[in-house]
Order: sequence, then C-alpha cells, then structure tokens
Amino acid sequence: MKSKICDMLGVQHPIMQGGIQWLATPEFCAAVSNAGGLGTLNSSLFSSKTELLEGIAKVRSLTDKPFAVNISMLPVQVAGEKVGEYLEACAEARVAVVELAGRDPKPFVPILHEAGVKVIHKSTAVRFAKKAEAAGCDAVSIVGFEAGGHPGMDDVATMVLIPSVVDALSIPVIAGGGICDSRSYLAARALGAEGVVMGTRFVATAECPIHENFKQYFVACDERSTAMVQRSIKNASRDIKNNTIKELMALESSSDHPLTLEEILPFTNGKRQKNAYESGDVEDGAIPAGECIGRIHSVMTVQEVIDEIVCGAEAILKEMTVG
Repeated sequence: MKSKICDMLGVQHPIMQGGIQWLATPEFCAAVSNAGGLGTLNSSLFSSKTELLEGIAKVRSLTDKPFAVNISMLPVQVAGEKVGEYLEACAEARVAVVELAGRDPKPFVPILHEAGVKVIHKSTAVRFAKKAEAAGCDAVSIVGFEAGGHPGMDDVATMVLIPSVVDALSIPVIAGGGICDSRSYLAARALGAEGVVMGTRFVATAECPIHENFKQYFVACDERSTAMVQRSIKNASRDIKNNTIKELMALESSSDHPLTLEEILPFTNGKRQKNAYESGDVEDGAIPAGECIGRIHSVMTVQEVIDEIVCGAEAILKEMTVG
C-alpha cells in the first residue's frame, strides 16, 4: 500500500520501526529496511560522532535500503550531551532520514536539510506537531496514549489523536500507539495517517536483539499488562507491569509528596533496563511496551510482521469492497 511517506522516503511500505532504546542496533535496523519498512538506528547506542558514523556504515553494509537515525533530546540542552555530534554525523553521512524528539527541532532542521536529509519529528499532541511543521519538518510521527514509552501527559488515545493531527497539518503524519497488525494499520490509514510506527510489535521478532525470555513474555501478556508511571515528574511512561513497575506504582501512590527524578531513577535508569534485556530477567527494570502487547500472539520474523500487515490490510479492503 503506497503513500506519501513511501514517495518521500523511498521505502516500499510506510511502516517505520520505533527507535527502541538499546534494541535499535545496526543489524535490527537493516532487517526492518530489508523487509520493506523503514528501519531505525538509535543514536544513543553510540558515545561519539565517530562511533555513530561507524554504526551508520554498518547499517549500509547490511542493506541498500533507506533507514532512519533517531536522535532523542532532553527538553533543554544539558552539559555533555551529544546531540550536536549526532547531527553532524547524520549530515556528513547523508542518511535518508533523521527522527528527532524531545525538543523544538527548529534549530536543527536547516542543518539536515542542507545535507539532503529528511526530518521527522516525534510528537505527542496536536500543538507539538504544529510546532514541528512550522519548524520545517518533512513529516511528524505521533503516538497516542496506548503507546509504550513516553506518550505524553494528555492521555489522548490514538483513535482521536490521528485525525486531529492530520486535520491540523499539511505534512504527512506517521501514527503510533496500539498499532501492531493489519487491522490496526488499516485503521490508522483510514484515519488519515500516511504511515505507521511500531515499537512493541517489533520487539517480539526473531531479529530483535533482546533476550528470548522477553519475547515469550510479550506473547504471554494481555492488554492489561502495562501501566503508566512517572506522572510525578510529568514524564508519563507506559511500561510492562512487572515487579519493578509495581514497586514504583506503589511508591507513587503512597508518597505524601510528588516524587522527584532522583527518587524515580533507581527504578527506571537505562543501565538497569539494559541489564534486564541482556540477562532475560523480565521482572527487573522499566520495560517500555504499548497496550497492543495483548495483541501479540507469536514471535515472528520482521518480514512476517510486515507481510501480515501489507497482505492482511489488502485482504480486508478487498473483502469490504466485495461485501
């Protein structure tokens, strides 16, 4: 199913892999691109411009298809951040796409456009998406309340958010949050999205570099298996409701004061998450996952996931038309 995103980015199918932290490696990114989607390389895996350039080169050694580099930023600039170096690397390497998130993209768009790089900005609300369009971004990726990770503080569901953003913008919208198969993909397209972005569904694939325990755990979960935490610090996050998150939920609900970042970090820090991914301890760390985890019933290859979406959506459309 073609779309404006296919034409803009040169991909076969408008299905983007989310920039899932620790997992969006060169190998995984290339697997998604080779399957006809838009693979994503997470810049946070690299500690310098040189390392990111090496990572980009690694992806290119594994695929000749377009891919994106995700650069997530804190709301304000902090000492020691690598955003400038990452942007330089992407411009120098002339990657096809950069997905930005977390900060006003306006200062960064000209740098990337000058190098011929398309810019997607991740947003969680209409007002942020409009700001991204005004900044000159080529497209926005938006995520509804169902999404894993950080879906924003507004609690607006994907079904409402997609058409609201589409109606407010003139640039293409890539939709995420609760999308994992042909039916949810087709629903997003019917609501006006030109493509979709998926994280949770791609975790439960053969190629994902996460411990097998997590893949089987994702299959065993249902739609009630996630919870929202970190509201205390206005950084709402949807994670698997494992022992770590249950402890944090209890602390947030029982505390006589809004928790601070310092109080929350022991539960959510990236090192703990990374160790869990590698050890296979599904009860340890904050593990982002969307509500669509309850719709994942088997571990598939990346190619099988994309084929089911494309072929399934076409079959549904044919059935509806014939009916």
